Amino acid sequence: MFLLFGKSSNFILLFFIFLIVRSPPCILARRTPGFRWINFPVTAKGYKGNRDNIERFFNATIGSHITGISEIKKHFHRFGYLTLQNDTFTDTFDARFESAITRYQEKLGLPTTGKLDYPTVSQITEPRCGVPDTVHRLHATRHYEYFPGKPRWSRRMPMRLTYAFSPENSINHLSLSDIRVVFKRAFAKWASVIPVSFLETEDYGFADIKIGFYSGDHGDGEPFDGVLGVLAHSFSPESGRLHLDAAETWTVDFETEKSPVAVDLESVATHEIGHLLGLAHSSVKETVMYPSLKPRDKKLDLTADDVEGVQALYGSNPNFRTGSLLESDISTNQGVDYRAGTSTWAISVLVLILCLYV
Repeated sequence: MFLLFGKSSNFILLFFIFLIVRSPPCILARRTPGFRWINFPVTAKGYKGNRDNIERFFNATIGSHITGISEIKKHFHRFGYLTLQNDTFTDTFDARFESAITRYQEKLGLPTTGKLDYPTVSQITEPRCGVPDTVHRLHATRHYEYFPGKPRWSRRMPMRLTYAFSPENSINHLSLSDIRVVFKRAFAKWASVIPVSFLETEDYGFADIKIGFYSGDHGDGEPFDGVLGVLAHSFSPESGRLHLDAAETWTVDFETEKSPVAVDLESVATHEIGHLLGLAHSSVKETVMYPSLKPRDKKLDLTADDVEGVQALYGSNPNFRTGSLLESDISTNQGVDYRAGTSTWAISVLVLILCLYV
């Protein structure tokens, strides 16, 4: 067919084909949800972030006195951003509070404004892990963090840790078999990247890791606060305690659990196991170790940042392949990477054209 045209026409046609090959096919992007106000869950005692409550904070500056600021100060104190002075918190927006807001925004990857803007107040009201955030940064280019002193399980490699479920502290709306399956998968994610294996045991008293569902004040100094708010917490090595709030609507399947406040058990389990191994909270929202998780959201797969952080503590599983992690990262993203498909498509077209031209 190309012989019907002159040489110059053929060259121009090939040039346009080259441009097509260099660019991927046009594919419609996923539509971005529009902005809308929602009723936020309670995360600090007495503070509920509905529209009227959060809008009043937006123009607050140093010297402003707004009802509810004291509750946000308590939230910042609870998670490591603000120290308590004079045994109480006031509703005054002061310089210390502004500094705490800035540190909070920097840690959680928010726009650093020092203001109680919409992204900041929205983040404050999201359900989250009860472990306080590590505010200081250990490095400039990596986002994973460790607990103070960088604790880890100090046993000979390869290491085996046992885990068990509390026979007294459980929940009724999920079967123990479903819970076991979820935790087995969560432990396997970490075991696949480090030379540490996890074995379930019936001997709760002697297990290295003890898992249970608790309500309110359960004796560890970190009381749970009911539905949403703090979802779970665990402790740095070698404590081995992993506690989940029994008040949550835990689920292993969003298809069968329709509650708007349902929380994915596997996502939270995977996050808390990271703490048990020695990882603190990351500042990258996509990582497993980011502190918050919205209801009906999932965050199941380790990212490169999660893996790099835990491998710096324990080394790499000999069977771990970086390529498999990259494939996992791609598969869990909302967008799709079309580069491999584009490359194959482009080569096929180019070969066909060259054959016809010759």
